[in-house]
Amino acid sequence: MSSRTVIRGGLVITASDELHADVLVEDGRIAALAASGTPAAEAWTAERTIDATGKYVIPGGVDAHTHMELPFGGTFASDSFETGTRAAAWGGTTTIIDFAVQSVGHSLREGLDAWNAKADGKCAIDYAFHMIVSDVNQDTLKEMDLLVEEGVTSFKQFMAYPGVFYSDDGQILRAMQRSAENGGLIMMHAENGIAIDVLVEQALARGETDPRYHGEVRKALLEAEATHRAIKLAQVAGAPLYVVHVSAQEAVAELARARDEGLNVFGETCPQYLFLSTDNLAEPDFEGSKYVCSTPLRPKEHQKYLWRGLRTNDLQVVSTDHCPFCFVGQKELGRGDFSKIPNGLPGVENRMDLLHQAVVDGHISRRRWIEIACATPARMFGLYPKKGTIAPGADADVVIYDPGAEQVMSAETHHMNVDYSAYEGKRTTGRVETVLSRGEPVITEREFTGRAGHGVYTPRSTCQYLN
Repeated sequence: MSSRTVIRGGLVITASDELHADVLVEDGRIAALAASGTPAAEAWTAERTIDATGKYVIPGGVDAHTHMELPFGGTFASDSFETGTRAAAWGGTTTIIDFAVQSVGHSLREGLDAWNAKADGKCAIDYAFHMIVSDVNQDTLKEMDLLVEEGVTSFKQFMAYPGVFYSDDGQILRAMQRSAENGGLIMMHAENGIAIDVLVEQALARGETDPRYHGEVRKALLEAEATHRAIKLAQVAGAPLYVVHVSAQEAVAELARARDEGLNVFGETCPQYLFLSTDNLAEPDFEGSKYVCSTPLRPKEHQKYLWRGLRTNDLQVVSTDHCPFCFVGQKELGRGDFSKIPNGLPGVENRMDLLHQAVVDGHISRRRWIEIACATPARMFGLYPKKGTIAPGADADVVIYDPGAEQVMSAETHHMNVDYSAYEGKRTTGRVETVLSRGEPVITEREFTGRAGHGVYTPRSTCQYLN
């Protein structure tokens, strides 16, 4: 049985084009586009017609950095793959790339199998995995080759969190050398964790225990130093590098310098660094704990450098690093000791709307919005043009977006499984109305019509930006 949907009368926006066009969806894929009102478009018939007059028709968002059910700090991220992917759909995201975790002493395969088991049959939208490499040894390096062949083509390492995920420079270099050979992409959490731990210990000894000190000890200079070191190690290895959750002006400068030298170095930032600041970390009555994430929120003056990096393409991707912990019972683990606050913020549902607000505010263009939220993450991680665009042959991951609707972000109305919103009370213009995932409506005129298990695991090719 073939199924057809026609989306009529909308403004189709991709990373490269804006056109008033009707879109024909057939059997889960984009079959054709034709200018609205033309005989070609008028001739289409379908079981379902969606009127997108006055609306944007955009590709579903690709969030390349989420952590559903992540174990951290003695607890777990509060969104499961079921609740987290449903919330993503509500926010206009139709693909997530989550992180499978290798535990020290275990194989990559064990970690990947564990995460596949968590997600299988639970997701409302399509998903893929990166691999967190916590234990670099000869067996791990061989496994990296096998995973790339299978479609897990990116590997995350940490210069932070000694004793948990941390890799030293030698381990990082070995993994980078391997990825230079097998085509994989190393993703780096770039903070000098060894130095940060010293500053944490000193701050706690001085009685500085409030959440705001989380931001003060994780200094921007230690993010910049680690970013610089990661770039140099990648250069020695002849490997590409993707730096995750860039938050500081000084780190952006390191990326810009490397890119000016022609290196295959890429950078991601997140909405929290674009819209929130250390002012939030300093909120009284332990409210600041809601905003504890790493890299940390920075003083407001860093924001203009992040926006500029997005405009100049020194930063290419905006992902969420969605890793929610409830205030009650989870963030509260760090009362009296900021180092025990679980690190992470909710945001998978907010990203597309916040970036549309950036269009309204004049920070970026409409096409750049789609580029940094849909097309580039799909290209970066080997999903394009199946994901990230509206073109014949692409998966019919399509969002009907009302650019004039106004909303107020709030924990009372969001769908993430967390008891607060990082953007509580923020007024934004623009809202998701209808979402198709592979042609199936998962959000229909602001009603959830999807189901757990619709989303499928999606193997990836290698990074599509490499020289």
